[in-house]
Amino acid sequence: MIKLKNFNISEFDSPDLVGSGELMDSSFLLMLDEARELAGTSFTITSGYRTDAHNSKVGGVANSSHRIGKACDISCRDSRKRSKIITALIAVGFTRIGVASSFIHVDNDMAKSQDAIWTY
Repeated sequence: MIKLKNFNISEFDSPDLVGSGELMDSSFLLMLDEARELAGTSFTITSGYRTDAHNSKVGGVANSSHRIGKACDISCRDSRKRSKIITALIAVGFTRIGVASSFIHVDNDMAKSQDAIWTY
C-alpha cells in the first residue's frame, strides 16, 4: 500500500470491516494527502471506504463512490476551515465536491459527471 504523510490508512476503514481502508484507490488517497498538506489544517475522515452493507445502513446511493474507494467525507463545521479545505481540494485537482453543514464530500470517480460542486 502507498505511504501517506497525513493519514493512517485505518482512518478510511468501513466501520464494519477492519482493514478495508486498504481498498481505497491509491490516486484518490495521494490527491487527498496533498490537499491536506496544502490546506494546513486537519482532515477528520468520517466516512471512507464503505462495504455494501454499511452503505445501505447509512442511506448511501447504490452507485456510491465510497463503495469503490474513490470518496471520503471530511468533518467540517467551521466556515474558515471549510474554505481552506475546499480551496486545497480544488487546487490538487478534485472536481467533485459536496458541501454539507457538518462535512465535505470529495471523490474522483471518473464514471460520474465532472466539475460538480453541490450542497446537501
